Amino acid sequence: MPKTQQEKRERRKHSIRKKVNGTAERPRLTVFRSSKHIYAQVVNDEAQQTIATASTLDEAIIPQLAGLKKSERAKKIGAAIAEKLKAKGIDKVVFDRNGYIYHGRIMALADAAREAGLKF
Repeated sequence: MPKTQQEKRERRKHSIRKKVNGTAERPRLTVFRSSKHIYAQVVNDEAQQTIATASTLDEAIIPQLAGLKKSERAKKIGAAIAEKLKAKGIDKVVFDRNGYIYHGRIMALADAAREAGLKF
């Protein structure tokens, strides 16, 4: 029986991953959230290949994040991952919230990616 928040999230994550798979046509956009940072990566599960990544630790993005709140940083990461995918010719993805509740930073990242042109 799961007791901690981490164990509950892991259980939800496995349930979601049974249904969500990334293909070459629609790769999987997965999100990881820590207490300070947020990470997004796009994965083709068929080829077991990471297509693009973006996080609050990227050297190119760090100057843009100074003085922003965590949800605003998540919006920047969502826009950055969408730009990288657009450059590679990908506009449709499957969103994997990785067991997190669709709220706050996860929702901000997803909305920013949609506004930047990704469809999911």
